[in-house]
Amino acid sequence: MLSDTVSMPADRVTLEGDLSVPESAEAVVLIPHDVDTSRRDPHSQAIATRLRAAGWGTLLVDLLSEREDRGGTERGEQVFNTGLLARRLVAAVDWLGAQPGTRTLPVVLFGCGTQAASVLEAAAELPDRVLTVVLWGGLPDPTADTVRRLRVPVLFVAGGREPGVLRLTEKAARRLHAPHEVRVVPEATHLFEGTDVLDQVTGIADEWCAERLRASRAAARPGR
Repeated sequence: MLSDTVSMPADRVTLEGDLSVPESAEAVVLIPHDVDTSRRDPHSQAIATRLRAAGWGTLLVDLLSEREDRGGTERGEQVFNTGLLARRLVAAVDWLGAQPGTRTLPVVLFGCGTQAASVLEAAAELPDRVLTVVLWGGLPDPTADTVRRLRVPVLFVAGGREPGVLRLTEKAARRLHAPHEVRVVPEATHLFEGTDVLDQVTGIADEWCAERLRASRAAARPGR
C-alpha cells in the first residue's frame, strides 16, 4: 500500500492531499474538497476507506490552499470560481500522471454538491486521463460549453427519499451528450448519511467504475 500526505503545485498555490494506493489498484479515485468540506471530513474519509477496501486508490485533495481556507483576502474570489477550481483539479490529475506509483493508472473524478460543475469541467479538459466521473448529492448544473465538450462517462448517484431532487438530477443528466446513468439509493437523502447508505454508494460506484474500466480496455484492444 502506497500511503502518504502529499503536496502539489496548482495555480500559484500549493494544494495538500492524502494519497493511498493499494498494490493491486487499477485506477485512482480523486475526491476534491472546496469551501464546504476538507479532506479530513469523516464522511469523505469513510467513502475513501470503502473505496480502498474495494481495491481502488484514492487521492483526497483540498482545492483551497491553507491561506484561502483560513479565510484570507483571496478566499471570496476563489471558492466559487468554477474555472479556477477546475484548473486545480486538472493540476491534481497531472500530478498523479507524473508520480511513479500512479502515472499508469486512469483517474476517476468524484464530486458532490457544489463540486459538480468544476469536476465536470476538469473531466472535459482531460478525456484521455479521466476514466469516468461519479457525482453524488447536490444539483449538478454544467454550463452549456461543458455539456458540449464532455465525452467522459458520468454516473449520477441520487437519494430516493427526495423525489424533487431526484427529478432535477435526472433532468441535469439528460443535458449531457456524454454517456451517463442515474442510479438511486432508495433510503438516502442528498446528504447520504449512515453506514448502510455509504456502503450502497460505494458499491454502486465500485460497480460503475469496474464497468468503465472493462469497457476502456476492450476499446483499446488491437483490431477494434
